[in-house]
Amino acid sequence: MRLFVETAALGNLSAAGRKLGFSPAAASARLSKLEAALSTRLLDRNTRQVRLTEEGRLYLHHCRIALTAIDDAEAALSAGHGAPRGKVRISASADFGRYMLSQWLEAFVRAQPELKLALSLTDSISDLLQDDVDLAIRFGRPTNPSLVARKLAPNWRVLCASPDYLANYGTPRTPTDLDAHQFVVLVTAAGPLNQFRFVSDGQCWDHTVAMENAWETNDGAMARAWTLAGLGIARKTIWDAAADIRAGKLKVVLPEWIEEEPGIYAVFNRNRYMSPRVRVLLDFLLHRFQDALSDGILEGMPTPSSSRA
Repeated sequence: MRLFVETAALGNLSAAGRKLGFSPAAASARLSKLEAALSTRLLDRNTRQVRLTEEGRLYLHHCRIALTAIDDAEAALSAGHGAPRGKVRISASADFGRYMLSQWLEAFVRAQPELKLALSLTDSISDLLQDDVDLAIRFGRPTNPSLVARKLAPNWRVLCASPDYLANYGTPRTPTDLDAHQFVVLVTAAGPLNQFRFVSDGQCWDHTVAMENAWETNDGAMARAWTLAGLGIARKTIWDAAADIRAGKLKVVLPEWIEEEPGIYAVFNRNRYMSPRVRVLLDFLLHRFQDALSDGILEGMPTPSSSRA
């Protein structure tokens, strides 16, 4: 069942087999044995890819439920047996994951040597069940009722640009000035993040970046690199931008027009038992974010207009 679920997720039987430690021949034999036991073809296979049959789609749904129940039962049984062990699967945005979270996780595994991590970096929102993720770090509170969100820290977004870009193109003073500027835009599976909202002294302003004139990428780390290189203005979370702002590599544009936003959240499935390995990671993240705030990581940064009132 695990092999079948991984094959459906990856679209490739050999890749799923490698992930679970099977040779291609062994993986093929195991899947064939499962289909024979069910008297049903679950996958249409060729040399390049696999495709779920209608029966396979139905069985996949129940497999995920069953495997989740098994994992939760094993976690419940092992909860009182010493240090947490196993693998924690975590998802985070690319820029934050590479430049901040990765350093924190190195400290985490040193403190928890029995744990292993699987870190997925994506700027699209993960489906926690389908993508086999135990905990996701998200900028903004999810609205899905099947998810639980634990706030880790405050957050807001800023427009920023390199000093070279501003020297070449000028500094916008009001949102209307943005029409004359170039942008670096992050694109997710839900579409481009090219709609900006500004608030100042009770006034609201919306701006939509014309994508035909924008640099666009689906990788937050690449967006950061392009912004540092002076290709355009980018909208970044304050956590992603703070170090570059403090170092003078980026300057905040329209600092008086920042809108207050929901914070950073740790998100996990409501219906899953929280295993000791996930709980210890959540506790670690809560402490690490609070330590970062106490150490002044956001000190001196421009803040939302509502918090200045």
